[in-house]
Amino acid sequence: MSFTKDILKIDPAIETERIVSALRRNVRQRMRRGGGVVGISGGIDSSVVLALGVRAFGRERVRAIMMPDKDSDPISEPLARELAERFGVSPILENITGVLEQFRCYERRDEAIRRVFADYRAEHGWKAKLVLQPDLLESGSLNLFSLTVITPDGREMTKRLGASDVLQVVAASNLKQRTRMTTLYYHAELVNYAVLGTANRNEHAQGFFVKYGDGGVDIQTIGHLYKTQVYQLAEYLGVPEAIQKRTPTTDTYSAPCNQQEFFFRLPFETMDLLWYAQENGIPPGDAARVMGLSEAQIEHAYGDFVRKARGTEYLRMQPVTIE
Repeated sequence: MSFTKDILKIDPAIETERIVSALRRNVRQRMRRGGGVVGISGGIDSSVVLALGVRAFGRERVRAIMMPDKDSDPISEPLARELAERFGVSPILENITGVLEQFRCYERRDEAIRRVFADYRAEHGWKAKLVLQPDLLESGSLNLFSLTVITPDGREMTKRLGASDVLQVVAASNLKQRTRMTTLYYHAELVNYAVLGTANRNEHAQGFFVKYGDGGVDIQTIGHLYKTQVYQLAEYLGVPEAIQKRTPTTDTYSAPCNQQEFFFRLPFETMDLLWYAQENGIPPGDAARVMGLSEAQIEHAYGDFVRKARGTEYLRMQPVTIE
């Protein structure tokens, strides 16, 4: 197989029509639903899905739901509103902070954080995020989380977390995605619509999603597309430029946190090509020559892709039926 840096280039017009046809066929004919519901956050993936939904069903049969909480990036809502206006959809605002407080989301998360940083107080302006060790190509290290906090006066401190602390922070934070999922299904069931998924191939196959959270959808609209291919569609579909230029974030933690530092550990432009090469059996030496990297760096990346896919297989499993 020939491997080049252009291997992931797509014809966005053809791909758009293919996805639109699949949406109509599956949502209208198989699911017998009249339209689609999309959670929008001002991010590139949900923006592309909204645009595709409007093409498939018409703007009057698409509902765009904004679901911020008190930790959300302040720019998310204005960008989401700009997106909705661009595609002629009236967005619905559902602030989920109150629900999360009832679930003790913030309380449970902060309890774990204070076991590492005893002075941490979100109510006094402290911010926090989980991060993975950067420079995957150089280190090839395992995916071990650290906690970074930012004090009210701007000082930044990072410490490695123990397994139980990571699990508690993640479990509490995942209440956000699961609350958003239930909110989307409320709006979908109001009008007999389907929930359109916004996870791309990177997120779904490598496990960067929450089971029964952002993974709880009726159709994976862009789950077959690499992140760089999503950007190609965004440009073709006319997604606002500010969203196209925005750094992809988790929009989960109070401190600014992009997807590279939280999970993927590589720029998407590099990761997508290396992941394609690994999936398609391109020898590390061949990939190294095309990418201008060393064979050891390629092997670090290949190993990380395999570990992430294997370690998150549970997330992609359907409920097990006892025969």
